[in-house]
Amino acid sequence: MFQPQGFEQKSIITSLGKMTYYTATSSPWQDNAIAESDRETLVFLHGFGGGSSAYEWSKVYPAFATEYRILAPDLIGWGRSEHPARNYKLEDYLTTIREFFEQTCTSPVTTIASSLTAALTIRVAIAHPDLFKSLILTTPAGLSDFGEDYSRSFFAQLVNLPIIDRLLYSAGIATSNGIRSFLEQRQFAQPNRIYEEIVEAYLQSAQQPNAEYAAISFVRGDLCFDLSLYIQQLTTPTAIIWGQKSQFTSPEIGRRLADKNPQAVRVFQQLEDVGLTPQLELPAVTIGLIRQFLPLLD
Repeated sequence: MFQPQGFEQKSIITSLGKMTYYTATSSPWQDNAIAESDRETLVFLHGFGGGSSAYEWSKVYPAFATEYRILAPDLIGWGRSEHPARNYKLEDYLTTIREFFEQTCTSPVTTIASSLTAALTIRVAIAHPDLFKSLILTTPAGLSDFGEDYSRSFFAQLVNLPIIDRLLYSAGIATSNGIRSFLEQRQFAQPNRIYEEIVEAYLQSAQQPNAEYAAISFVRGDLCFDLSLYIQQLTTPTAIIWGQKSQFTSPEIGRRLADKNPQAVRVFQQLEDVGLTPQLELPAVTIGLIRQFLPLLD
C-alpha cells in the first residue's frame, strides 16, 4: 500500500493468519538520540469499510515518530494482512486485536483507533486493561448503539442476499468510482478534501484477493453491537473525537456514550464540518488534538 517515508512493513502471526503492520525503522525517524526501546508506544488502528487499511492514519502517525515507537497494523481481512475466506464475527477481531498487542507490546500503550474498531478496542480494554495506558478514539460506535439495530437497515438486508453481496462488492465498492462514492457519502463531510491518492490507496486495499469477505461481513452488520451495554465497564482513561457530520453515528450518540462513563471518558471533542475520519479529512487538526490529549490522559 502507501506507506510514509522511513516506515517499514513487518508482520506477526495471529490465530487467523498474518497481520501486517507499519513501524518506523529508518531515516529520518531513527536519526535522533532517543533509542526506540526507551520510547513509549502509540498504536494506530484503522476502522472498517470498503478498502480500509492502516493508510487511514498515515497522514497522522509520522508526526509522532521522533518521540514514540509507532505501530500501525492492517487488521485481518484488510490491507496487506491475510484475508481468510470466512464470515467474520466480532470475536475474530476481539481476539486478533488482543493478539497484536500481546505480541508487539511489552507494557501498557496508548491506542488511537477509529469508528467500529475503536468500539471493539474499548471491549478489548475492558477485558484486558493491563494492555492499555490510554485510548484516543475517533467516533467509537458499535453501530447498533442504544438499541438501534443496523443489521435491519435496507442496505444490510440487501447484502444478506447470496450472489448479490459479491456483485455489489465487485461492481459497487471495489472500483475507483465506488470507493470515491463511499468516501464522499460515508467518511467525509467535504468531498473536495478527497484527493486521488486517498482513492487509490483504498482501491488497492479493496482489490486484494478475498478482500470482499471482511467488507461484506461489516456491511451486513455481523460485526456491529451495542456499545452502550459495555462502555460503563471501561476503566482506561479515554478521549473521544467525534465528527459533527459522521454518517449513521451522530454526535448525540457519542455524547450519550461518553455520559455513561465520565470517570473513564475524560474528554469529548466534537469537530464541526467533519465526517467519520478526521484523521484523513483534517489530519493536522487531528494531530493537534492527539498532542493535546496525551498529557491529559497520562
